[in-house]
Amino acid sequence: MGLGDVLFGRKKLKAPASERLFALCTSAVTLDTECSLETAGVGAVIFKPLSAGEFAAAEQEIDQLLQAVASSSGSTLDRKTDSFGYDWVIVEDPDLEDQVAGVHTVASELEAKGFGAQLLAAAFTFKGGKNPVYWIYGFKTGTFWPFVPSGQNERDNATELELKAKLEKELPVEPDLSRWLALFDAPI
Repeated sequence: MGLGDVLFGRKKLKAPASERLFALCTSAVTLDTECSLETAGVGAVIFKPLSAGEFAAAEQEIDQLLQAVASSSGSTLDRKTDSFGYDWVIVEDPDLEDQVAGVHTVASELEAKGFGAQLLAAAFTFKGGKNPVYWIYGFKTGTFWPFVPSGQNERDNATELELKAKLEKELPVEPDLSRWLALFDAPI
C-alpha cells in the first residue's frame, strides 16, 4: 500500500491500536449478563519506567498530566510501582466507561509526550466470581486477554478460556494463548 492509495481512498490505514481499548465498554452488558462480572472500579496503565535522565525530565510533566486527567474526569488517580519495577497509573472510578476513558487519556498523553514505546498494557479489575478477573489490554497488539489468578503464581485457565469464548465476538481477544501474560501481585 502506497501513500497515493491512502490519499485517494483506495486503501484505509489501520486504526490506532489504542482506540480498540473502548471495546471493553461495549462488552459491559455481556460481562454482566453472561459472565456475572461487574467492574471493581479500578483500571490502570502499565509502563516501563524511564531511565534516570529521562525520568527526571518527564516526572513533572507526567504529574501535571495526571492531575489534569483526574480533575477533568472526576476519577481518582494514583501511581505505584509493582514488584517487577513497572510503573502503574491507577484510575479509580465506579463507572467502567470513565475508567476506560481515563486509562485511554493517560496512555494517549504518554504517547504524545514521546513515551509510546514505554506503554505495556492496561488492566481492568472485575469482581463476581470466586477470584478477581482482570481484562488486560496489550497496547502493542491492540488485543485483550483475561487473567484469573487462583493462588500463589497460579491461574485458572479453564475460566480464562470460558471468558474468551463468551467475549471474543465483542472484544478483540488475543488469539495466541502464549501471549496471555499474567499480572501476579498487581497493585490493583
